Amino acid sequence: MPSDFIPLHAIPVVVVPAGLRAGELSGNAPALLREIAEMLRRLLSSNEPSAIDLQALPLTPADLAWLRDRLGEGEVSVALSADGDSSLDETACPGVWWVTHRNPQGAVVSEFIEVAYVPEVVRAPREDVVIGLESLESLSAELT
Repeated sequence: MPSDFIPLHAIPVVVVPAGLRAGELSGNAPALLREIAEMLRRLLSSNEPSAIDLQALPLTPADLAWLRDRLGEGEVSVALSADGDSSLDETACPGVWWVTHRNPQGAVVSEFIEVAYVPEVVRAPREDVVIGLESLESLSAELT
């Protein structure tokens, strides 16, 4: 293969709702912002986390840029490497996270707004914590 070969799955494809050009707002982003506020209310009242699949919605690249700009940047960013890189970026609104998952070639495979105290993907499962405790107990036993 030539050195400048780019696999098809690495080429970003953006679907623009019918009748819109790529640089135009669809009008859906402001409604999404109100939905995120409602999700944050629900998190505070019932500890119920929730998420919005941004790729499942009729949003233009301009909508996503508008939404990202309105939500701003927060203080916490988490990088994960597991079958591709993922970034979990807290927005300027604590509890609202912009989560992007990429495949090993770097193409975005999913993008979410997650409303949670901590994104679920970084929480250690109980089973893993049990293994961690067993490991620490083993290390402690070796010291005596």
